[in-house]
Amino acid sequence: QVQLVESGGGLVQAGGSLRLSCAASGRTFSTYDRAWFRQAPGKEREFVAAISKGGGSTYYGDSVKGRFTISRDNAKNTVYLQMNSLKPEDTAVYYCATGPGGWFRVKIDEYDYWGQGTQVTVSS
Repeated sequence: QVQLVESGGGLVQAGGSLRLSCAASGRTFSTYDRAWFRQAPGKEREFVAAISKGGGSTYYGDSVKGRFTISRDNAKNTVYLQMNSLKPEDTAVYYCATGPGGWFRVKIDEYDYWGQGTQVTVSS
């Protein structure tokens, strides 16, 4: 079993930055790839970014490429999402996810473990 706890959300003005963290406990953290998703009010949960178990590979959703950076520290069992140049349309609850599976997973049902989410609100 894996437990995930997100933190770092908040209210920020457009153009600002935030860094989200997701701490993991339970089974060996470094075994799995990690991902971030987000869900805005009235919309489906969408893929944001993912990082391989060793941290050497990453990929991003089109809407965040060039603005967001995912990273991980396996010694701290934590994955991060650095969000720069934030826009009002980035407003959402952000979730981290993990679990066994292949690389390049962008669908919700491809991940077994989820955190409770952290709210990010970007004002215009």
